[in-house]
Amino acid sequence: MDTIRQLPNYVRLLFGLLRDRRVATVDKLLVGAAIAYIIAPVDLIPDWIPFLGEVDDVFLLVTALQRLIANAGRPVVMQYWIGDPAELGAMNLRNVLTAAAFFLPRRLRRRLRTIGRA
Repeated sequence: MDTIRQLPNYVRLLFGLLRDRRVATVDKLLVGAAIAYIIAPVDLIPDWIPFLGEVDDVFLLVTALQRLIANAGRPVVMQYWIGDPAELGAMNLRNVLTAAAFFLPRRLRRRLRTIGRA
């Protein structure tokens, strides 16, 4: 339940970083590309391939989000983050994405659920 409560903090952080001019365009594009890859009906590694087919989507998204946060720099991130700074860790990001899956369409929900297993 605590993870679900953090979801608005991460959404605010994501949208803030995506709009901020101090954040590199490349990092923004990587997040957009990762989201587009998850939504796309065709995968480079099909979902029917055990483990790899499910994890590739989530791995790309988490990696892109971690890069966005890391490269933005702490001062920029803290401008948009309203939660506890200790909650910005990689494991917490995975937990928040898993919780976010509850609100998404079934196809995306299945893909994001694999985060906990990755």
